[in-house]
Amino acid sequence: MIEAPEDRRLADLLYPRMAQVLRKLSFVAQSKASAHAALRALRGFASVFKIEMGDVSVSVEAEPGVADSGNLELDLPELFLKIGEAAKAAGRGWTLLIDEVQYLKLEDYAALIVAIHRVNQRNLPILFFGAGLPQVAALSGEAKSYAERLFAYPSVGPLDPQAAERAIRAPIEEEGEGIEPAAIDEIVRKTRGYPYFLQEWGYQAWNAAERSPIDRQDVEQSSENAVARLDDGFFKVRFDRLTPAERDYVCTMARLGDGPYRSGDIADAMNRQVQKLGPMRASIIRKGMIYSPSHGDIDFTVPLFADYLRRHWVRPL
Repeated sequence: MIEAPEDRRLADLLYPRMAQVLRKLSFVAQSKASAHAALRALRGFASVFKIEMGDVSVSVEAEPGVADSGNLELDLPELFLKIGEAAKAAGRGWTLLIDEVQYLKLEDYAALIVAIHRVNQRNLPILFFGAGLPQVAALSGEAKSYAERLFAYPSVGPLDPQAAERAIRAPIEEEGEGIEPAAIDEIVRKTRGYPYFLQEWGYQAWNAAERSPIDRQDVEQSSENAVARLDDGFFKVRFDRLTPAERDYVCTMARLGDGPYRSGDIADAMNRQVQKLGPMRASIIRKGMIYSPSHGDIDFTVPLFADYLRRHWVRPL
């Protein structure tokens, strides 16, 4: 799996994964020749994009004219086709997993979409699973208009109450201990079913309880520690990435209550014009802090963030 940081090119991220899969395919008798051809293409690709190979080098000569134009939207599809043909010859498949897709540069994401489209047209055994924040679907359409037909976009939101209850109860019972229904209900209420928060509250409640079963009082007593850990880590790391002006924008959102928020209401509260705030809003979206659930609306990408801002940053009117 690849996690896409903001400061690295897609070519640099993909190179070691492509080299790895082609090396494996080169040891399969049926795909040895096609894998070798793909490795030659990969060598040319690495050279033209000036990829620092480090410990992952390809000891073959590049094939001139293959995946070496310097245009990622042309070269990456050509390289994926070579990999797909080698995988097909071996009777294998290659699954590419990329997390934090929203941090890919738009031109890099467009090249990836074209590459997946090409292998899909040829029915080659390459699958792509991308994960990211809610704006990924919109970014896909912005990168390539046909992306909405190429991919499915299942929403991965908070757990429903039954799933959240199981997420808390099952690990505790596996350790031979118990938790009261009222305690579970309180954890689910406080976390709103958000998986990471369920983990944090479950961890703190487990540590706070002196005996089994864990009860509601244990949850109440441990909530302060859970909130403090989130404030000092999960929330703070995100907030620290914003500029002073961007911080003012999100604090204005929090001051208005809980979202979603109308862009016009935020602008009014800041005494600014909606259009003038557009670039700032887009920057905060790119940083993964907010997203647009519908036209004209803005909301935070993670729950409880407005509460964090109100605890530490929002000044009373």
